[in-house]
Amino acid sequence: MRFIHAADLHIDSPLRGLGRYAGAPVERLRNATRRALVQLVDLALREQVHFVLLAGDLYDRDWPDFHTGLFFREQMVRLVRAGTAVFVVQGNHDAQGVISRQLPLPEQVKVFGSRAAETVLLRELGVALHGRSFPDRAVDEDFVPNYPEPVPGVFNIGLLHTSLTGAAGHDTYAPTSLPVLRAKGYDYWALGHVHARQVVSEAAPRVVFPGNLQGRHANETGAKGCELVTVHGGAVDAVFVPLDVVRWHQCTVPLDGIDQLGAATQRVARALADAAEEGAGGDRLHAMRIHLVGQTALQAEEARQPGTLAAMVHAAAQDVPGAEVWIEQVRLAVSSPVDRARIAQGQDAVAELVRLVDELAADPARLADWSARMLGDVLHKLPAEVLAGQAGDLPVLADPESLRGLLMEAEATLLARLNANPA
Repeated sequence: MRFIHAADLHIDSPLRGLGRYAGAPVERLRNATRRALVQLVDLALREQVHFVLLAGDLYDRDWPDFHTGLFFREQMVRLVRAGTAVFVVQGNHDAQGVISRQLPLPEQVKVFGSRAAETVLLRELGVALHGRSFPDRAVDEDFVPNYPEPVPGVFNIGLLHTSLTGAAGHDTYAPTSLPVLRAKGYDYWALGHVHARQVVSEAAPRVVFPGNLQGRHANETGAKGCELVTVHGGAVDAVFVPLDVVRWHQCTVPLDGIDQLGAATQRVARALADAAEEGAGGDRLHAMRIHLVGQTALQAEEARQPGTLAAMVHAAAQDVPGAEVWIEQVRLAVSSPVDRARIAQGQDAVAELVRLVDELAADPARLADWSARMLGDVLHKLPAEVLAGQAGDLPVLADPESLRGLLMEAEATLLARLNANPA
């Protein structure tokens, strides 16, 4: 018996703020979730799996129109025409109380009900599938104790959209624990909700979050895909298959000691090539957020001509062989190679600046208060999503570490300019 376990497709997930990126491959990014699902169906047909399990969050939110639902249905038709059944539980993003529009699915696509857990027995395959969908977006109860008892003599699989005991960056829904899952007596738990792949338990039972099918932004990095599972005589052989068409990366490149743009370009190009090599193969776009760090004389060049280092990174991306690279953002945490301790001992305005920065950086509460006073006329004009860090490419102004980073960047720029233009 062979099956695919996938979750968190988030088809047509909105990608906000792309208009801010000049030259962004907008359509390719917007279509990435769809193309990943097509590749999932292609894999199922190529491997001739018996069924596909989808553990929730097929969609990201209610459909603005029927196009999203029709696309998903089209892919399901491809599967059922080849004799491949599909079993679905709905999660918090596509719960029955969230998706208002409905389309009838093919009979071979089974969506588990939301009132109680139920069982589907595939006697010819020797497998029993147990699952329950979310009735509404917020579910705070543990579904597992009320799942049906395992069917004797067959391979029992539980489908569940859950946060388990909690996961960073994810809301707590249908909470449960590994001991509770084990106590149910199933052979495999097909989980969804957590977007980073995680094998919670290798065996007895095997418990897996496959992660989402396609990364949607720079915080969902690395390979994304599904589990291809073969069961023979009760033994489970599972492999992860990457299906993402856009691979997100975050690369930190140290520039310590580099004082020429040409040398910096070469170092960045090597880092980009190494990152792209990890996800090589197929028609894949590599979307990269680059962090330049360290002490470098190039900070003075950046101070004289803001944007110099970002342009250098974009130039380096053009030199990566055999891979398509898009630079989503360049973040700077570089400073000039100056002796801050010596400067701080002086009696001039520059020394006073360095001492003030040290005092503010050491006291988050004072830094927040000082920032609010200094930036008051600006902050009240910014949208709430910018202040909360939901704009994607901007720092989180409510976060002490982000404020500290901005403070240090401002100091480095001032010191570089003062050094370049001595009185």
